[in-house]
Amino acid sequence: MIQQLFAQHATEILKSDESVIGLAVGGSWLSNEIDEFSDLDLILLTKEKVSTDKSKMLQYANRLGDLISAFTGEHVGEPRVLICIYDKPLLHVDIKFLTLDEFASRVENPTLLIDRDNQLQRILNQTEAKFPYPDYQWIEDRFWTWIHYALLKIGRGEYLEALDFFGFLRMVVFGPLLHIKNNNLPRGVRKVESQLPSEDFNLLKGTIAEYNKASLIESLENAIKLYKKLRIDLFDSVTKQNKKAEDAVMQYLVAIKERS
Repeated sequence: MIQQLFAQHATEILKSDESVIGLAVGGSWLSNEIDEFSDLDLILLTKEKVSTDKSKMLQYANRLGDLISAFTGEHVGEPRVLICIYDKPLLHVDIKFLTLDEFASRVENPTLLIDRDNQLQRILNQTEAKFPYPDYQWIEDRFWTWIHYALLKIGRGEYLEALDFFGFLRMVVFGPLLHIKNNNLPRGVRKVESQLPSEDFNLLKGTIAEYNKASLIESLENAIKLYKKLRIDLFDSVTKQNKKAEDAVMQYLVAIKERS
C-alpha cells in the first residue's frame, strides 16, 4: 500500500534529524483497515513547538514528498494538523505537529515509527488514551431546539438549509449514538455502512430527505422517532428530559405539517 511506503520513506528522512523527537502513525493504520481510499495520519514530535508557524510546518512536509497542496485544520478544530496532498502517487496525508508535552493527551495509542530515547513509549506506558464520548445531557438540552430550527427552515421553504441541518444531526447525534449502541467508537457517521447492523443503518437512512416539504417532514419525524429510541436505549436516569420543550415542538411540527 502507498500509505505504508510513504510512512517508511518519511521515517528514513526524519530519523537522523536531531530536531525530531518522534514520528508516529494512527487512524486506520492501527486497525489494519487501510485500503486504496485511506489517508495517512502522521504525528510528528519536535523539540521546539512548530504548530504555531505554518511556514515551519510546510518545511517539514515538503521534505517528505511531492507536496502539491497543504493547509492547516482550523475548520476541524485542530490547527496543529497540516492537511496535505502529495503527488506521485496521489495521497492524502494529515501531519499533526506536537511537542512531547502535548503527546500524552490523545484519543488512541499510535504506532511509533521513530522514538528517540524511548521518550514516546514511556508516555504511552504512563498515560491513557481517551476517545471523546458525547454528553447525553448536552444533546437532550439542545435537541428540541434543533428540531424547532429545522421546522422553521421547512416552514419558510428553505429546504436546502433544512437538508444540510439533517447532516448535522446525523454527524453530531445519530451517528455517534448508533455507534455507541453497537459498541463502536462514536466517530460521527464514519463507516456506518459497514459497522452498523442493517436495522440501525436503515433507521439512519430514514433521516435522509428529498428536496420537498413532505419528504423533509417525514424525515424529521423519523429523526424524532430514532432519537426517542436511542434515548431509551442509552440514556440513564440522571439525564433530565425537557418534556416541556419536546411537547411544544411536537405541536409546532403538527402545525407546519398541516400548512398547505
